[in-house]
Parts: sequence; C-alpha cells; structure tokens
Amino acid sequence: MSLAVDAPTRRRLTLTRGAKAALVVLFVGVVCRVFGSQLEWLVIWPDALVLPVTEWVGTIVGWFLGVLKPIARFLSFLLGFPMQWASFVLGQTPWPLTIGVVVALGWYLGGLRMALLGGLGLGFVLLSGYWAEGMNTLALVAVSVPLALLSGLAIGILAYEKPRVKAAVNVVLDVMQTVPTFAYLTPLLVLFGFGPVVGLIASAIYAAPPMARNVLLGLERVEAEVREAAVMSGATRRQQLFLVELPSATTQIMVGVNQCLMAALSMVIIAAVIGGFDDIGWEVLLTMRKAQFGQSFMAGLVVVIFAIIIDRMSAKLAEPRVHHASGVTRGILVAAAAAAIAVWFTGWKSADFRAFDGIAEAIDTGVGTFTANNGAVLDGFKNGAMFYGLLPLRIGLSDAVLPFTWGFKWTATLTWLWYGAAAVLASLLISRGRVTTGVMLVIFAGMLEVGIAQLAWPFVLIGAGALGYVAGGAKLARFAVLLLASILVTGLWDRALLSLYLSGASVFACALIGGALGLWAGVSKTAWAVLRPICDLLQTIPLFVFLIPVLMFFQIGEFSAFLAICMYAIVPMIRYTRHGLINTPDDLIEAARASGAGKWQEMFEVRAPYAAPTILLGLNQTILYAFAMLVIAALIGTTGLGQSIYLALGQADVGLGLTAGAAMAILALVADRLVQGFAEERRQALGL
Repeated sequence: MSLAVDAPTRRRLTLTRGAKAALVVLFVGVVCRVFGSQLEWLVIWPDALVLPVTEWVGTIVGWFLGVLKPIARFLSFLLGFPMQWASFVLGQTPWPLTIGVVVALGWYLGGLRMALLGGLGLGFVLLSGYWAEGMNTLALVAVSVPLALLSGLAIGILAYEKPRVKAAVNVVLDVMQTVPTFAYLTPLLVLFGFGPVVGLIASAIYAAPPMARNVLLGLERVEAEVREAAVMSGATRRQQLFLVELPSATTQIMVGVNQCLMAALSMVIIAAVIGGFDDIGWEVLLTMRKAQFGQSFMAGLVVVIFAIIIDRMSAKLAEPRVHHASGVTRGILVAAAAAAIAVWFTGWKSADFRAFDGIAEAIDTGVGTFTANNGAVLDGFKNGAMFYGLLPLRIGLSDAVLPFTWGFKWTATLTWLWYGAAAVLASLLISRGRVTTGVMLVIFAGMLEVGIAQLAWPFVLIGAGALGYVAGGAKLARFAVLLLASILVTGLWDRALLSLYLSGASVFACALIGGALGLWAGVSKTAWAVLRPICDLLQTIPLFVFLIPVLMFFQIGEFSAFLAICMYAIVPMIRYTRHGLINTPDDLIEAARASGAGKWQEMFEVRAPYAAPTILLGLNQTILYAFAMLVIAALIGTTGLGQSIYLALGQADVGLGLTAGAAMAILALVADRLVQGFAEERRQALGL
C-alpha cells in the first residue's frame, strides 16, 4: 500500500506491518481519549461484566486443598524429621569443624583462593553472632536442595524422553518461574500450616525449574556421535541415558545445580515471612520491621556471604576439574578436628562471638546522623523523582502537573499544545520515511499525557495485540490479547496497570542506564573490570536483601521499591549488552574499518545492529527480574498486584493470592513472549 503518488520525482512511502499496527493503535487511542468522558465503559471495564474469579478460585482450590490437607500435614510431619536432623547436625557440630570442612572443600574445588573465601566468609558469620541462625538457614537449604535436584532431574529427563510432553513441561516451568513467590506461599500455608516446612517445600518448588531446564538443555546438546556410539555398542535405552548421555551432559547439569542452590537460598529467605523459624531470613525481616537497620544490614551480609560461597563453589562443579593436593585437604580436616576438640574442652560457643555488635550500632547511628544532616537532599531527590518522573508516568501529565509540584497547572491549552508538538515532530519523521517511528511518537505522547495506570482497556489490549502481530504474527497477537483480557474480567485490571507502571518505569531505567553501562563495558576493558565484580555481587544477593539499603535512606514508599527493583534487574541488561557488542564477527568489523568507519560508527552502525537480538534477550531477562522483585517490594509499600498478593498471604486468602499471582504471571509471560518475538525477528533479519 502506498501513501504517495506514483510520480517518479516523489519518494514512495510504503506502510510496513509495524506502521499499519501503529496506526490501528493510534486510532483506538484517539477514540478512547475523545469519547472516554461520554462513554465511561470505553475507559473503565463495567463492574457488571466482572466475573467473581477470585471467589471461584478460592472455593475450588480451597475444597481441593481441604482434601489434600491431611496428606500434606502428614508429609509435613515426615519432612520435619530430616529438617530437624539437619538443623541438629549443623547446629551441634563445633564451629571450627564446620569452618574446616568448608575450607577443605574450597581447597579441593578451587585451591587457595576458594579456601580463603570459605574460611573468611564463615569467619565473618561466626563473629557476627548469627552462627546459629545461619546454620538453621543452611539446614533448610540442605533439605530442600536434594528435593529440588531430584524433581528437576526427573522433569528434565521426562521432557527429553517424551517429546510430546516437552511443550507442556516448558509451559509448566514458565509458569513456575513467572508466578510470584508469595503467590504460591499462600496455598502452601493452607496445606502445611505455619512453620519452616512451608519454606522448605516452597524452596524445592522454586528451585526445581532451573535444574529441569539445564538437564533438558544438556541432554539435547549431547553430540549425535556419542549417541550413535552407545547404540552401536548394543546398550539398552536406559543404559544409553544413564551411562552415556547424562554423563556427557554433566557440565550443563552442574550449571543447573548451581542455579538450583542459589534459587533455594533465595526462596528460604523469602519464606521466612511465614516460616517463623529462627533463621537468617526471619532475623532480616524482624530487624527490618523494627527499623534496626544496623542489625538488618549485618544479617543481610550473612545471607550475601552464604550466597557468594555457595555460588562460587557450586559453579566450580561446572568447570573442568583442576586437581589440588589431597594431602592439604586432609591436613585441613585434621586441623579442624583438633580445633573442635580444643574448643569443646574450653567451652567456647558460637554465641560467645559477637564482635560486630558495635558496628551494627555504629551503622544505626551513622545512618541516623546522615539522614538527619542530609534529609533535605534525600527528600529532594526522592520527591523530584516522584513528582517529575514516576507520578506523571502513573497518572499522566494532566493530573500530575500541579502548582504544588511543578509550579503551574496543566490546562486544556497545554493539552492541545502537547499533542500539536507531537504531531509536528511525527510529521517530520513521516516525511523522511520513518512512518512507524512518527506514529509511535504520538502514541507515547498520549500515554504520557493520560498515565499508564489510567490507560483505557481497549487501548491496552489492541496495543498488546499490535505488538504481538508485529513480533510474531497473528498467533502471538491472539496470545497477548486473550491473556490480558483474562485479567480484565477478574476485576484486577486497575491493580495490574499499577504493577505495569512501576515495573515498566523500572525496566525503562534499567534499559537506559544498564544499556549505557554495557556499552561502556563493551568499549573499555577497564570499565568491565570495575563493573564485573559489582554485577557478580548483585546477582548473588537474594532479593530480600535489596530492600535493606533503600530503606536505610528513603524509608517505606514507592520510590524505595523502584530503586530496589532497578538494583536487582539492571545486571542482565549490562551483561547482555556487553556480550552482544563484543561478539560481533571479525569479518564485519574488518569490513567496517576498511570502509573508513570510526570507533563510534563501528559501534553504532555495525556492532549494535548485530548485537540487537542479544540485547533484546537482556531486556527480556530484565523484565522478568523486575516482575520478580516487584512482589518482594510489596513489603515496603508498593501498590498493585504485589500488594494484593502480600495481603492475601497475610490473610491466607487462597483465591486472591492465586488470582493476583496469575495476573502478575500473565503480565510477565506476555512481556516475555513479545520481547522474544522481536529478538527472533531480528535474528532472522540478520540471517542468524
């Protein structure tokens, strides 16, 4: 279809699929904006059409859970024994022996450096005074991880052996990883009751998908020659699987073990909300609620140290084994046993070591003094970000621009000027052949004027469908529209838009800042040397701990939640951007340099277009990370679906918890599929 005349002296403007989709969305947006005040149903979904899905889910699932409750309570009783044994063993083992075993394991896996990491890390835990709580946390991990590993291994093998169920397994794994953690804590609380067993089971459920995915990926990557050799040797199918294919996939499976361990530790901390167990997670939560930020910070550091030690040592399992002197390992164990005997005779207990109490008090005093002296600056920064950034995104310029904040009032004249300026800029872009960009500019101007949390439901549905159509065709468009429509009819639409606003703002900030940092790391090895350990640290910190520093300086509120989400979700954007930029084929780089391209031309005209699929995958991970953190941030005052899930957990409201959790998962799943669709489109365009 052409917008221009056929005269040879005129440039022809051809409407691409993206331009057509953008025009449809623009038309729907104009209709909703113009007629929304007269036709309220065009903006707000009628209450008469809201289905009582929450009540239905609560009734059905409640009945089902009631049937399963006796079995679940019996299972809880059985699981209590290994957890008590693990807690007893770790709690009663003399601390020198525990530290010695970890140091010896570190030496065996990674030599002196890894041994020092284990020794210094557990030494800090001992001196912090949280040794007993730390051992209780490790006891939960020690029981939940084997359950997750066995479950993940079985699921991965099933998906590999039965191609017909592979798609269903992938969908289940997607749901397990996108449903917020608090959402399935609610039915587990009803089934298993209040206590640490809930945390154990929740950790096993949360940690199983990474193991299953890596088992499946590892088996699929086994070379055909290896399989053929097993067949030629006369091995049965079971022998092929367990004696040939699984050993060949060991490296990838060990990556799954690493991810499983980290997921279990993260979930154990989260489950402290309903666990009531005397572990580190409960200590962090308790001190946060009391605003004892010094103690909370120290307890959070213990969690971080556990995460770093577990991450580094388990990651070594996926690397080629470097043999270290076994005599040193035995010597460390003998020395640890001797130290344990000496400590037993002297009566030194782990509770006697509280070397950092003064530091915790100093942190509280320092934070109090800093906030008192710089409160105006901190409040100005927070209020500026809220009034001039987050609030306009949430409720729109027409409602956010007020004399109290901006110094003037938004009027109808300003609305006309705003849209007029957007139309002029769009016309300039269209005249240069950039039709899609011009139309999208007007659409974004309208969204900013109205506010994400106040967008009309037809606009959101058609917009998501248009993105799906451009990214993956009619099938993806139907997928996006139907899933979002399912939220609309549950009555959770307003809360979903609030979640979409905050996660969207966080993802935008992560894409902007993380993309810039990734670009910097891509052009400078020094920059990557600085950023890499920071990214490693941020990726090993459990979600819960991100709340501590923002609460110290900005207290409870939406801005604190925004910062916590950004801190957690920015790492994939940095890593994937850098990875995509530095892995551009050498022949493309040589061709660009031969044509006289400068360093920045090479970066933006050669490396960036080739890296686009990888960068989009980083954006995809950032989106999923943002939704995962959004629910945790409900602890510090967010609104939307995260708050509903957290309230449902406190009230043991299974219907609300599952429905709101499903709505959050739908938002994450739709965003995931859309970004994957665009990444696949770019890969095909590049011939990859």
